[in-house]
Amino acid sequence: MTTLSLDAVQKLVSLLATAMANCSLYSPDHPQVMRLCIQALEKLSEIFAAREDLSLMVIDEELVAAGHPLPAGMYVDRFTRALSLRGIGHVRFLKGINSQELQSLVTTLAAHKPEETEIISLDHIRFGRVEVRFTAAAHQESRTQQMLALSDVPEEELARLLEIYEAAKQHRRLHVEGIAEIVTGFIHAFDEAAEPLLALAPVRSWDEYTYTHSSNVCILNLAQALALGIEGQLLHDIGIAAILHDVGKLYIPEEVLNKPGKLDDREWALMRQHPSLGAGYLLESPGVPRLAVVVAYEHHMRLDGTGYPSAPPGWRQNLCSQMTAISDYFDALRTRRSYREAMSMDRIGPILLEAAGTQLHPGLTRNFLEILRRLVPHPGQEKEEATGGSAGPSEKRPT
Repeated sequence: MTTLSLDAVQKLVSLLATAMANCSLYSPDHPQVMRLCIQALEKLSEIFAAREDLSLMVIDEELVAAGHPLPAGMYVDRFTRALSLRGIGHVRFLKGINSQELQSLVTTLAAHKPEETEIISLDHIRFGRVEVRFTAAAHQESRTQQMLALSDVPEEELARLLEIYEAAKQHRRLHVEGIAEIVTGFIHAFDEAAEPLLALAPVRSWDEYTYTHSSNVCILNLAQALALGIEGQLLHDIGIAAILHDVGKLYIPEEVLNKPGKLDDREWALMRQHPSLGAGYLLESPGVPRLAVVVAYEHHMRLDGTGYPSAPPGWRQNLCSQMTAISDYFDALRTRRSYREAMSMDRIGPILLEAAGTQLHPGLTRNFLEILRRLVPHPGQEKEEATGGSAGPSEKRPT
């Protein structure tokens, strides 16, 4: 591309997709939505410095700008899907656009019932329609298929998690209500779907690492808790704690988090601080369940008293922290690393059993493996995709 930067277009799409997530989570006039629309307008102004307009087209489920498909990713996929569900095949941005028009676009694309969405072109945003035979029955069938596969559930939440984690990274107020809404969505998915663990999402880039891993651990913890008969407020608190268990990593230098291969002693010492840093941040955040503070602090402790942070003699690790340790370890083993491939289920099971009784709680580990046997129909599939996670407890990697 000579007159248009793909990076600029991708950044624009990511801002709009995140604004859509916040619009869905809060409201169209929420300050976060308006702030993101203003940033999107600034990015459009940068693009308009080199051209008169910007056209985005959906072609064969890809988002195309000036004849070039944008690389697939969390935000591009979400934006493309939102256009397709509303029968929009083409959107054109014109010079003179303002933040109110972008806010209107975001509101349209974030609507929960796409079949009822009225698509109206604005002065500086023009839509091109594609023929869509969209009946209520067809929409319900589509929703049912999504629920049964659950492949998009985490991606629908990642943009929300992105904004929540960015707030935490900048020591701004944590939106606990947004996290609670995400957990409620996952619990609803468990109620509706036959194979909920298929919701475990792949990581496409390091930028998605923390958010995808948090979603995966939340899903795995909820599966464990439901199998134990836990419900109600405690179930929600367990989900919130899982999403926030790694929040302390936001205070670790990115060059340490993203380093390929193993960490040296200095880097490992920094990494070992993230449970304490996360617990400290959550302790000062109004509305955060106390369980989340405990889990953030304890999730790298081990049953035999080793791990980190060091615990005094007689310390009893919380049950939810023990469940999180199992989910964290499992998601790590499913993750492709720079020094090894992702592991398949038939390899992960024996590794978890070997850690049971020393690193991991033996009863919870057996319960976890039984859940996997019941809910993951194709154990070998984990080889095919890298998923978010942290390295195993014995590895000097981001954990």
